[in-house]
Amino acid sequence: MQDGHRAAPRESIAAWTKRCYFAGRAVMDLALRPFDLGSTQWFVLRVLVTDGPSMQRDLVDRLQVERSTMSGIVAALLRKGLVKQVTDKADQRRKLLQITRAGAKLWAELPDLTFIHSMAFDGVRASDVAIAIRVLQTATERLEDHLQQGGNT
Repeated sequence: MQDGHRAAPRESIAAWTKRCYFAGRAVMDLALRPFDLGSTQWFVLRVLVTDGPSMQRDLVDRLQVERSTMSGIVAALLRKGLVKQVTDKADQRRKLLQITRAGAKLWAELPDLTFIHSMAFDGVRASDVAIAIRVLQTATERLEDHLQQGGNT
């Protein structure tokens, strides 16, 4: 009889997905360390550079982090002068985060992190990567649908 409360074995897809994610983030953090940036700070800057000003709560949803985590990240970026808060012209009560000149300058100096993808997947057939993406996407969608329906088993 199988125990439903035991942790997933080390060989499970969940375990390998988690290990790959953490290994990728560790490589990313190592590359960003000389710039005094963490990976989530990098993601916030990336959104602001590519998409423009954003509300902090939108970043919480987009980057899938806790509100308190995002508050600390934003506070650090504000302290470093890399982002600033500006009043939303459409709604004066809302504050938007915007990249500063110093933030844009730092962004231009940061290393291209696509090397992480190359490091992980060079030599792996594109069809195998596509299958992995499709499997993880399907699993994620199913789990998120389950949560949206109340999470009852």
